[in-house]
Amino acid sequence: MNDAGQIVSQVIVIVVIAAVVIFAIVTLYKSIRIIPQATAGVVERLGRYHKTLTPGLNLLIPFIDRLRPLIDLREQVITFPPQPVITEDNLVVSIDTVVYLQVTDARAATYEIQNYLIGVEQLATTTLRNVVGGLNLEETLTSRDAINGKLRIVLDEATGKWGIRVGRVELKAIDPPHSIQDAMEKQMRAERDRRAVILTAEGTKQSAILNAEGARQAAILSAEGDAKAAVLRAQGEAEAITTVFKAIHDGDPDPKLLAYQYLLTLPKLADGTANKLWIVPSELTEAMKGIGSAFGQKSAPGPASPPTVAASPGQTG
Repeated sequence: MNDAGQIVSQVIVIVVIAAVVIFAIVTLYKSIRIIPQATAGVVERLGRYHKTLTPGLNLLIPFIDRLRPLIDLREQVITFPPQPVITEDNLVVSIDTVVYLQVTDARAATYEIQNYLIGVEQLATTTLRNVVGGLNLEETLTSRDAINGKLRIVLDEATGKWGIRVGRVELKAIDPPHSIQDAMEKQMRAERDRRAVILTAEGTKQSAILNAEGARQAAILSAEGDAKAAVLRAQGEAEAITTVFKAIHDGDPDPKLLAYQYLLTLPKLADGTANKLWIVPSELTEAMKGIGSAFGQKSAPGPASPPTVAASPGQTG
């Protein structure tokens, strides 16, 4: 009986020791908290905010202090689903929005709003509709930077009391209705065709201008060449005449030589198959007299004989 009681008492002691060890381990576990870098933890003591834990090793009072879920302090990229927005000209466009935000105050992000991600999404949607509602479709498509700036300013001001800083807001996609897209594509094709026609016409015009300018320059150069050639020919003929005259003058020919040269020139008058009739000039008698006197023949001077008409070798009758 005593042995059984001792065994029971030993078991009870072991259980108590095990319970104390387990309690100590749990207490130690709840007393020590290691916070990772770029995160923060909000501690509540007896249900009230006590402090915000910083990265590293932190000590808590077990069963009195409670650590809420850790909050990420890094910049977060939040993508919202496409939102239908009505423009000023009553067209519905679908806009994709991306918000870059960062938690700067863990206490405010925990107690000032229930879920700051949902709050930022709803605020971005309403602000986007207000901004785009004052713009037409063309302004909406071409004013992304202005819309981004307005959204960022409004969101940053509204989320400041939540302990959130909005760094950037980007419109990832703006999708107009399909009918508007088809009309825009047709307009773009028409604009490209118009530009192509204009460029073709400009090219044709420039080509015609260049051809006309080339023809004008060619005509001018040709006329200048003809003029210079005529001048050169005239100068050559003048120089030839001057040279011949000078040679004759320097040679001082006597009448006998002139008469001989005159007779040598006469056959050239009948040269050619088309000559049927040629006239013998009156100076021929004088030339003959000069030649006769050169060979010692003497003849009495007499009046010049009138021109004689002689038939060419090919003349008959």
